Amino acid sequence: MKLSNKAYDILKWIALHLLPAAGTLYFALSKIWGLPYAVEIVGTIAAVDTFIGGLLGLSSAQYKKLEELEENSK
Repeated sequence: MKLSNKAYDILKWIALHLLPAAGTLYFALSKIWGLPYAVEIVGTIAAVDTFIGGLLGLSSAQYKKLEELEENSK
């Protein structure tokens, strides 16, 4: 899977900042305000975040492999 630098940076920001913050916010507010399905929603956010992290790891590994091939071909 090849991502552009911009797409990688956006997904990385989402995975590192947005999703964990959103999960924490919902969990805290659900306890204060009695919002429904706290565990299910936060669990879903965590699963999506883990999936995005896996995609980013795969993309990063492939990018490094391509860089190594280009270095060795010089």
